[in-house]
Amino acid sequence: MFGSPAYAILSLLAVIVSALVWDRFFKSRGGARDGRLVLVFFAALLGAFMGAKLVFLAAEGWHRRDDWLALASGRSVTGALIGGTIAVEIVKWWYGLRMATGDAFAITVPLAIAIGRIGCVAAGCCQGVECDASWWTVVDAHGHARVPSAQLEMAFNLAFLAWSLAAERFGWARTQRFNIYLIAYGAFRFVHEYWRDDHRWFDAFGGYHAAALALVALGVWMYARRRAAPPAITTPPA
Repeated sequence: MFGSPAYAILSLLAVIVSALVWDRFFKSRGGARDGRLVLVFFAALLGAFMGAKLVFLAAEGWHRRDDWLALASGRSVTGALIGGTIAVEIVKWWYGLRMATGDAFAITVPLAIAIGRIGCVAAGCCQGVECDASWWTVVDAHGHARVPSAQLEMAFNLAFLAWSLAAERFGWARTQRFNIYLIAYGAFRFVHEYWRDDHRWFDAFGGYHAAALALVALGVWMYARRRAAPPAITTPPA
């Protein structure tokens, strides 16, 4: 499952599609292209990769210490969101970019994760816990009925993407949409983690539970900070 070609291809597709949507989002707002926006996007990718790896190692590294393929290729979506968000904030602070970029990420990130979860389904990874067979369950490679973990997460991200597109159309929650996503995804993932067949730290609580709580806290802090700050610039500088 780790290192699956299907997962790798769809992950690359997610990055490409996200880049195209990101570019289209800011072009639609007019004004000259700000090269710092490109740096923000690539900072998000680099931070996401680093965060995804670190959280995976913290949550599962000890349990997979003898599986070098898993250690090399394993990643965490929750960690990617934390790492990518922090990296973006650092780069924007470093270059003095006051423009709000979260509304673009509120579209590109759930879209990318939804595409990535198609790769999870194809590769058979990120499985749910075993359960009694029913109309809503999926069957793994060994014929066991499981909670459709990856499919549920894909549905959540597609639902948020639909909300984000509607918010863009009607002007809801400007400059706060990605912060709302961090809170919503973190809360969803905390509950959802009980249905995933992941390693635990103790009892039913695992490293991804801790990461989900950290994501909610990050989203709440950023939401409060944005609300207290002066109005952000929402279009590229001319």
